[in-house]
Amino acid sequence: MEEQHAMKVIARIRSDFTEKFGIPRQSGLVEALEARIVFEPEYRNPDAVRGMEGFSHIWLIWQFSRAVRANWSPTVRPPRLGGNERMGVFATRSPFRPNAIGLSCVKLERIEYSAELGPLLHVQGADLLDGTPIYDIKPYLPYVDSHTEATGGFTTRNTGYELTVQDPENLLASLPPRRAEALRGVLAQDPRPSYQHDPERVYGMAFGGYEVKFRVNEKTLTVMALQAK
Repeated sequence: MEEQHAMKVIARIRSDFTEKFGIPRQSGLVEALEARIVFEPEYRNPDAVRGMEGFSHIWLIWQFSRAVRANWSPTVRPPRLGGNERMGVFATRSPFRPNAIGLSCVKLERIEYSAELGPLLHVQGADLLDGTPIYDIKPYLPYVDSHTEATGGFTTRNTGYELTVQDPENLLASLPPRRAEALRGVLAQDPRPSYQHDPERVYGMAFGGYEVKFRVNEKTLTVMALQAK
């Protein structure tokens, strides 16, 4: 009989991503992205974050809430390998795993204390969908968590990949500067599935209450429209 253990949701994240499409494939790729961590009522005790202000980064342990499945596969197709080559699920960070758990390192910008919501953690660089349940938060410890000699396996085949973002109509200027910077960073990471390369196809992505439409030709992404949702 399979052993099971229940986990408590301690918080949820509030981010600009209301859909999976467009979310960076790893945390920290777009540091300009801003989000808030809101604790569940049971955990809104300021004592629970005492001392956290001294850390620049924190680890989030969370659930891929849109990827929970009854079954699992020992191999998956990493997007950055074109979606055709299979790798072992435990050699990837795919959301489709026996336990749909994610791990992200984010920058802790500041802690806000709210009379209604308790301590709010303002973070940067998160790769989480709005409303994602968080199971635990731990401090990032540079003296043990950073390994400069580490190797990246097959992921090193596609390091440094970015698109050039063009905005000929200056549409992003209608956004607050920080949000415009974050959106540019997200678009530069190429939100498309790796197997789609049609230069005439117009893609749509939800971000921060807006719908942004774009095309990609070779390594250039062109913003076509930006509309409030």
